[in-house]
Amino acid sequence: MSPVPTARLALLVLVVAVVLVFVPGELSFGLLAVNGAVLGVAALDWALAPGQSRLRIERRFPAVLALGVEGRITWVVHNTTARSVTVRVADELAPSLRASTRRARLRVPARGRTEATATLLPARRGRFDIEEITVRIQGPLGLMARQGTRRVPGVLRVYPPFKSRDEAELRINKARILEVGLRSARGLGGGTEFEQLRDYGPDDEFRRIDWAATARTGKAIVRTYRAERNQTVLILLDNGRVMAARVDDVPRVEHAMDAAMMLTTVATRLGDRCGLVAFDSDVRAVVPPARRREQLSRVTEAMYTLEPQLIESDYAGAFSFAVSRFRKRALLVILTDLVEQAVGESLLPALPLIVRSHLVVVAGVRDPDVERWAGEVPDGPEAAYRKAAAVAALDERSRTVARLRGFGATVIDAAPGDLAPRLADTYLKVKATGRL
Repeated sequence: MSPVPTARLALLVLVVAVVLVFVPGELSFGLLAVNGAVLGVAALDWALAPGQSRLRIERRFPAVLALGVEGRITWVVHNTTARSVTVRVADELAPSLRASTRRARLRVPARGRTEATATLLPARRGRFDIEEITVRIQGPLGLMARQGTRRVPGVLRVYPPFKSRDEAELRINKARILEVGLRSARGLGGGTEFEQLRDYGPDDEFRRIDWAATARTGKAIVRTYRAERNQTVLILLDNGRVMAARVDDVPRVEHAMDAAMMLTTVATRLGDRCGLVAFDSDVRAVVPPARRREQLSRVTEAMYTLEPQLIESDYAGAFSFAVSRFRKRALLVILTDLVEQAVGESLLPALPLIVRSHLVVVAGVRDPDVERWAGEVPDGPEAAYRKAAAVAALDERSRTVARLRGFGATVIDAAPGDLAPRLADTYLKVKATGRL
């Protein structure tokens, strides 16, 4: 461990120098002697400072944090010596973790422990490997310190935020009410899979009467149905350059991830299988469809390190991978951007690979700033050019949506915050009407 002078030593040297100025006698000889004494005391102080092996250091923080959600990090120092020590620690924290501080000063009692805490507010998704802590241990006089690095490895995962969690719970509860035969405010059907026969009630539809059972029993009997289970939903998440553009101050891929998490939650909780394929020029992550309880965690784990690649996405390659690996008819949800060039040159030519045997939904988030610019009254040449560009962009987007629908795909073009709920509603409608 390297020796490090402290502020107390600098102050002591300054005081001694000032005092010697006013002391009669040979200044140089006195200064040399006193400085030698000060250095000797400092060296002794450094020698008496305990080494790192006499301290145990822990770092505690959550294994997982969501983007934008506050967490806490704690440093714990255990002192195994017979006297109290002053310790300073400086942690290796990435700036994007936005720690309230990464340094702490602790006074640790003899054979005791002390801890210090700080807050984390991550500004970026991803995996953060935190390896080293710099430790500075002061001597008993506080003039010198021993400094070195201690390897304390840890991993912090920052997941995308699940902003639509409450919306997902509302739709799950609504679908379960429909499944037991109650009517929803939107009037969606109760499914097409036969469940049981029961006595006719005043709220039952006349067309649900089973006439053969009614004739046998002599009283009105109705058939009840429930939404089909064991269906497959496969999310195809575009991770190419079109998803790097920012909408509502975050990249488009963040809105798509929120929609993927909501759809996974709703589908698996209602008994269906849901999986994920993330791709750009190549397939980056695969989560096979399943309805297990931890499926949302598996999908989130697959997405959290993805960053949009500034390359064109290979839709044909991703679709071929999906249909070759998952052959059963499924609801394929393509989360991308509905920009005319990318859709016209890459997505549309690849759609025939999947529309023949699967139900396809294409979903993207639209930019509210473009809509605002298209509707504003220009007050100068710059605003007029901006309005013209916005109107042209919206026209291109409308043509793109029409072309996708012409190929047989269901298209969702939603504002930020509405993409995930509208996608879940589309899934529920497909499920209730038995289109799969």
